[in-house]
Amino acid sequence: MLEENRGRLLIACPDRQGIVAAVAQFLYEQSANITASDQYSTDASGGTLFMRIEFHLDGLEAREQSLCNAFSSLAAEFHMAWQYAPARQRKRMAIFVSKELHCLQELLWEWQSGQLNTDIALVISNHDDARNLVESLGLSFHHVPVNAENKAEAEAKQLALLRDAQIDVAVLARYMQILSPSFLAHYPNRIINIHHSFLPAFIGRNPYGRAYNRGVKLIGATAHYVTEDLDEGPIIEQDVTRVDHRYDAHALRIAGRQVERAVLARAVKWHLEDKVIVHENKTIVFA
Repeated sequence: MLEENRGRLLIACPDRQGIVAAVAQFLYEQSANITASDQYSTDASGGTLFMRIEFHLDGLEAREQSLCNAFSSLAAEFHMAWQYAPARQRKRMAIFVSKELHCLQELLWEWQSGQLNTDIALVISNHDDARNLVESLGLSFHHVPVNAENKAEAEAKQLALLRDAQIDVAVLARYMQILSPSFLAHYPNRIINIHHSFLPAFIGRNPYGRAYNRGVKLIGATAHYVTEDLDEGPIIEQDVTRVDHRYDAHALRIAGRQVERAVLARAVKWHLEDKVIVHENKTIVFA
């Protein structure tokens, strides 16, 4: 299927009979062919219905405006919150990183292999460690030091970089800085973080040290959208790996890195493919 002729609809609305049929009928009348359809309802009676529909329509780009205008009438009838996304428009991504590069390396490898359908516009770091790796791939690297005294100035510079690069989504690939509420307000549900713990356990810093002290038998990682509440944003993906008493804090950290890489890559991929709907502080992921 040609990307330029593929569109996606994400829908959330009060559940009632006939919604799925109405959307399918609408697309049929537009001569569109549904190629993927997923639905989930929180309750069979009186709940919320979530839908993701992917469709093919010849000459889609020229018809998008009229298609969305027509769909808005249907959306009003069913009180839908909805979003249309053309598959041909690759989201522009920025990656933030500090000194640990394993999550950045995983994203770059996935991007090089064609598994991440995105344009990596730039990489921003508060350290210079990733420069050679990033620039060796022909990508733009920006070193923006951050400390307690210059945090507001650093964030202003970072926001300017994101704005100039027309960034759609930012990924915190082990970026060990807390972003301010004013920064987050520019990209609601468009900043993805990897936390090196299976949330809600061990929120905040040094989770592997605290996991070791607790004697855990499972360690994990959590990818989530960033909100003002530290490590409490809507969760996109999680995974775990088994450990035992022979693992010290360093061994836990090494094992955890493998989980972090995979979890973040999956979460970013799903976001790029418009497979995630945020509802309150949860997500519906049509993976």
